[in-house]
Amino acid sequence: MDSAQLKQIQSFVNKLGVMRLKDLIKAVRNCKTAADERAVIAKESAFIRTQFKEENNDTRHINVSKLLYIFMLGYPAHFGQIECLKLVASNKFSDKRLGYLGIMLLLDENQEVLTLVTNSLKNDLNHSNMFNVGLALCTLGNISSVEMARDLSSEVEKLLGNSNTYIRKKAALCALRIIRKVPDLMENYVEKANKLLNEEKNHAILLTGITLLTEMCLLDKNVLNDTRKNVPRLVRILRNLITNNFSPEHDVNGVADPFLQVQILRLLRLLGHNNVEASDLMNDVLAQVATNTDNSKNVGNSILYETVLTIMNIESEKSLQVMAINILGRFLSNRDNNIKYVALTTLCQVASILTDSSSLQRHSTTIIDCIKDTDISIRKRAIDLAFILMNRQNIKVLARELLVSLETTTNEEKAKISRRLCECANRYKSNKRWEIDTVCRVLKIAGGYVEQDVINNFIRLVTNSSTELQQYTTNKLYNILNKKDDAVEAQEGLQLASIWCIGEYCDLLLQSPLDDSLANIDEDENNATITSDIPSEHDVIDLLERLLEGSHVTNKIRQYILIALVKLTNKLESDCRIRINGLISKYKTNINLELQQRAIEFNALDNLNDEIRSVVLDRMPALENTKENRKQNLGI
Repeated sequence: MDSAQLKQIQSFVNKLGVMRLKDLIKAVRNCKTAADERAVIAKESAFIRTQFKEENNDTRHINVSKLLYIFMLGYPAHFGQIECLKLVASNKFSDKRLGYLGIMLLLDENQEVLTLVTNSLKNDLNHSNMFNVGLALCTLGNISSVEMARDLSSEVEKLLGNSNTYIRKKAALCALRIIRKVPDLMENYVEKANKLLNEEKNHAILLTGITLLTEMCLLDKNVLNDTRKNVPRLVRILRNLITNNFSPEHDVNGVADPFLQVQILRLLRLLGHNNVEASDLMNDVLAQVATNTDNSKNVGNSILYETVLTIMNIESEKSLQVMAINILGRFLSNRDNNIKYVALTTLCQVASILTDSSSLQRHSTTIIDCIKDTDISIRKRAIDLAFILMNRQNIKVLARELLVSLETTTNEEKAKISRRLCECANRYKSNKRWEIDTVCRVLKIAGGYVEQDVINNFIRLVTNSSTELQQYTTNKLYNILNKKDDAVEAQEGLQLASIWCIGEYCDLLLQSPLDDSLANIDEDENNATITSDIPSEHDVIDLLERLLEGSHVTNKIRQYILIALVKLTNKLESDCRIRINGLISKYKTNINLELQQRAIEFNALDNLNDEIRSVVLDRMPALENTKENRKQNLGI
């Protein structure tokens, strides 16, 4: 028996005691509990450590493969990093492949062990076997650090000009990683990246070359300007893809190489941005893509989506922009919620670009339907888009739908929607009464979530309105709270606004309507009449007392009610004043210092003569908009 046969027998004996990867997977799957699995993994990890210490070359690849499986299960496997390096140094392709896979999984660019791989990578990049070169390029493209990129950049640059298309494709992807890590090395790749566009018959080379050029254009404006000379070539490639006969090699659900089409569209988007000449060259082919692409499947929808983004980001013709908006409109009618979401998000982005929103307004009905969608993500995007589209012509329709959605939306969203709706109502209002009605409905639905600014702006709006509107507002808010609806009384913002108005305009509340036209129909309350009997002085005090003792009262509401009560002493008869002073006196010993101090001060006002007290408790003047005043003072 010769020595070679003895070695084979010894190798076979060494492997007998080693559990295969298949056996380990089977053992893990047979575990009934997590504790059993941990026990199996711990036992096998200990065995693998022992095997590594014995430096057994025959079983190293088996142990590393098991270790990678253990790592993918989420258990620590760092002790196998050096063994992966040893496999990479092997002459066997199978060992080298497993070693590089282990390096990509167990190492990252921040670990010092990675520097030990540089020499092996350099040797394999210069190897005569293209598959060894491919493994090295793949690893370098995944985990390259800055130092490694600088050391091996020249080898990758050389491989970009290799005659083998497989190597050129891998080298282009590796160059992508290198220029991201070290942008200074970009100038070494620009010329060869442009030459990759000549490989029109090889789609893999085209795809990687265009991806590399796209990244370069994003990083350097000079490269972007130089690459614009390739626009005619890119347009020709794209036109060939959509007009040529069927090619089974590149077909995906009836679409010719959608990956290449998408990448070309992304590069054209960069080249045509703020450049009329380049945009003119691509207008026709974009129209062809938009009209010839089948939108019945996701493959076609992905191309149409990229086409829309390209049209909206270049200096395109107005007819093309209308076509792009119509494509997104068709997306909104799709049953797939993912496509709806993409369309809504894109419409939110392009709405700010459009100079004429009429093409977008045509789809307002579909957008309103999306506001009613059961999917919360769809609703959020549709609401954002509705606020963008809002103007004086559609404010009433959109506001009505947003108020309905406000009732069902999450508590986190109520504050945001309420603020934006009140701001839009102020900006696009047809008249002050409509704005008051809208804000009142917001406070009624989401008054517990609105910010103080919303309440302050509403009070400012009322103080700057006519006496008739002040009476209308106070009467409206009084009637809302007088219904004794627990859900309504839970809205703190509504209570604060109502109490403030009652305190300031109680004298108007106790009068008959000054303007009959304001007392007919409330168009935002489902055409319900708002007329009611004129309340008595005691009815008003009863309401405030009920709120003061209600289950939803807070210290802030108590403060507002005390101020309103002391204001009423200047407007009501003497018997009511005695009752009011009694209510205020209860808070002279309150545990809250602010309430206690105000109660004592307000009781002291009763000792002043009527003339002084009437001046102190007189109605507040019209409040000014502090932001507008600040702008005027700054000369803005």
